[in-house]
Amino acid sequence: MDQQKKLTVMGHLREVRRRLLFCLIAVGITTVGSFFFARYIFEFLASRAPADIPLIYTHVTEMVGTYIKVALYCGIALALPFIIYQAIMFLAPALTRREQGHMYPLLLGVALFFIAGVVFAYFILLPPALNFLLNPPATFGGDIAEPMITIGNYISLLVRLMFWIGVVFEIPILMLMLSRLGIVSPGWLLGKWKWSVLLAFLLGALITPTMDPINQTLVAIPIVFLYGIGVLLAWIARPQRKRIALPEAQLGP
Repeated sequence: MDQQKKLTVMGHLREVRRRLLFCLIAVGITTVGSFFFARYIFEFLASRAPADIPLIYTHVTEMVGTYIKVALYCGIALALPFIIYQAIMFLAPALTRREQGHMYPLLLGVALFFIAGVVFAYFILLPPALNFLLNPPATFGGDIAEPMITIGNYISLLVRLMFWIGVVFEIPILMLMLSRLGIVSPGWLLGKWKWSVLLAFLLGALITPTMDPINQTLVAIPIVFLYGIGVLLAWIARPQRKRIALPEAQLGP
């Protein structure tokens, strides 16, 4: 029995290694492909910077390193559906055929919610955040020095912020998946709404680079809204209990 259990564990570890290798290959391919679009991504991100603040670089390798970082983040984002697919394939042997059929449509949801998070970060969150950071009030020493922003610092901030906001927007998909697998119930999730509000503001403080509560609230409110969507999706995807047929009452003679 111990030998059989050991072989089973080793089989799982080999399967995890194989899936991780597939994910690394996919990220490598998408990252290389992203290099061809790096310039357009740069121009897209730089358009959010104020026109009166030039972007410079001060280190010999900064520009090349920033290009690689942008391509890597884009590669991870493009490979995210494939990574989720590999996770589903790893869990597939433990699921029924019907449960597997419900998991595959989640790949489309993963892509759509991630894109929604990136769009929210670019159009809603970045303008006030950059305005606060590049034109801080006198309370934060805005009248002491003039900003000269390096391209590496600026691009890294934007790409990291947009990427993690996109990841946070996957909360409803994660809740749907956990509910479908029977790990959590919609009632349990709804009962934790107070903790979700606290966690939302904590994530808002960790994700946003600013210190002001306005930008943190801009992140926290959508997270609370996403949690509500996740509870609704968890209720829709909850496993249906099989009805037990009651014996028919026998009529007397």
